[in-house]
Amino acid sequence: MASNVNPTVRRRRLGQELRRLRELKGMTAEEVAERLLVSQSKISRLENGRRSISQRDVRDLCGVYEVEDHRIVDSLMQMAKDSRQQGWWHSFGDIPYSVYIGLETDAASLRVYDPQVVPGLLQTRSYAEALIQGALPEATPADIEKRVQVRLRRQERIAAEENPLRLWAVLDEAAVRREVGSKQVMIEQLEYLLEMSQLPHVTVQLIPFQMGAHPGVSGQYAILEFPDAADSSVVYIEGVTSDLYLEKAQDVQKYAVMYEHLRAQALNVDQTREFIADVVKDYAGLR
Repeated sequence: MASNVNPTVRRRRLGQELRRLRELKGMTAEEVAERLLVSQSKISRLENGRRSISQRDVRDLCGVYEVEDHRIVDSLMQMAKDSRQQGWWHSFGDIPYSVYIGLETDAASLRVYDPQVVPGLLQTRSYAEALIQGALPEATPADIEKRVQVRLRRQERIAAEENPLRLWAVLDEAAVRREVGSKQVMIEQLEYLLEMSQLPHVTVQLIPFQMGAHPGVSGQYAILEFPDAADSSVVYIEGVTSDLYLEKAQDVQKYAVMYEHLRAQALNVDQTREFIADVVKDYAGLR
């Protein structure tokens, strides 16, 4: 395993391997849980990478699955040890969406649809501050600053000279019409959005109100794809108290098809830039 793979991805890969061993043994998660005197939910969380995996967990599971090759056991034990290391985001303390950050950090491409706001990877500091303050009215200034810092750190994937994150963002018109902070904040944000849309690895499209109902009316979501074929794509849906991660092939496919419909119904890249430029003029009182 490459040394630069982050702990979130290590947990996913280890969980996938443990699931494969269980299925080869012909056992259900419930049967494994009964053998180890643990809950079935623990086995599920270990296999989907949402829970930290200890070397003891690996040892016990390999025992149940009767894995006799010590090289395989040693490899899995090392993966468990590596998966408990901390990513850069842990230095900021408790981040509610740390699992997502870990996935985004390792992703090769990201397709995101946002009906309400400019996506975090394309936000200016002023916009991010105003947005977080409005969305979390009980957050302290320190909490807001921490979230802003994390957001700005995430953006380094876009600015990277080598292997930058390939980002495709489809926005609803509401995302550019909603005045976050002030008109000046919006002018700076939309001008920055136009600047970022010029990058070869960043594509921005917009769905105007006049398009009416479309496949994205159900809400925001993102599709993450990874450079290693062993890592399955993930659909991420953000929630208020918990987030949803979909990894089953049929679920990812449904969202991927829906995203293709969104891209087809949105304004093309040039039309989108022209539209956003006109909105900037509206904020500046030039129209």
